[in-house]
Amino acid sequence: MLLHPRDDFKQSEACPVLTNIARFSALLLALLAVPANAAQTDDIPAWLQKHVGTGEGQIAEVVLTRARALYQEKVAAGEVSNACYFAMDVTRPSAARNGTANDRFYVICEAMKSFRATYSGYGSGRKLAAADFSNGRQCARNFSNAEGSNLTMGGAYVTAEHRTSFKGYFTEDGKKKPFLRTFLLFDGEGETENSRERDIGGHVAMFLRWQCRYKAEDSPHADDEGYVPYGSLVNYTGGRSNGCTTWPTAESDAILKLTEGSPTSLYIYPESKDIDAVNAAISQGQSPEQAGTYWNARCLKDIGTPKFWHKADLQPVINTWRDNLPTPAPYVLPICD
Repeated sequence: MLLHPRDDFKQSEACPVLTNIARFSALLLALLAVPANAAQTDDIPAWLQKHVGTGEGQIAEVVLTRARALYQEKVAAGEVSNACYFAMDVTRPSAARNGTANDRFYVICEAMKSFRATYSGYGSGRKLAAADFSNGRQCARNFSNAEGSNLTMGGAYVTAEHRTSFKGYFTEDGKKKPFLRTFLLFDGEGETENSRERDIGGHVAMFLRWQCRYKAEDSPHADDEGYVPYGSLVNYTGGRSNGCTTWPTAESDAILKLTEGSPTSLYIYPESKDIDAVNAAISQGQSPEQAGTYWNARCLKDIGTPKFWHKADLQPVINTWRDNLPTPAPYVLPICD
């Protein structure tokens, strides 16, 4: 098995809590049999209104309003027939005040009067000599739709097909098992329309860190020499991704089941216009709330000002960095002891 040093990183981290996980998963699976509502009214219903706010486990009004509008549009156009729709608020911190992973991904099923919140990771970005567009572990400051930026891009998406790929073997309960990770693709529009080019989607927040390879000629995943990669599973719930949406294991399983053969809408906040509006408010000595816009207060204090890196400006920087990377020496994954 001939590899380059960066290959393991690419396969393991590429796009790369709920307190009642079992209940959350069971509820989402039950909703598969529920038909989608007709387009909703513009007003948020009373049962959903109680979940609106900036507190932990709540959804900001602007995020919900835009997510509902996108869902209604896609249902009316016949693009979506799922009973549920998704939203994500990337301005929220990674950890709640008690130190647990912070809920910022929302599954809303209005036909069942169901609102659920769970954790999701955001894009880590990169720190290059020519430009630092990296994000810290607690709050996201940088956003972009440039390919290779490893950054989250806010806006409208529709979930697409599932793709499952083999990552290698790991040991569980004394037995070697294959790690197969399913990836839910997102189709975007407007500023998110290059989501396919960027390989943007959602998956479980886990990857396999390769350690060695072993002979397994009877495995359907063996290479031409009969070897398969072996390693340890890494759970990075609470960590960052390479721009994709990542979920804890149980929630990921339920979301994937919910969207299998039944696409739905996903709205991610903030868009570039929101970043511009927040920065305009700050430059005028106002808070986002005073200016009629929104950013999570804890994270705004942490990051100072958010930044949107326009693709036209950032893509040449990334391309130049790639062109100047030295050719890595071939690397052979060692045989397991």
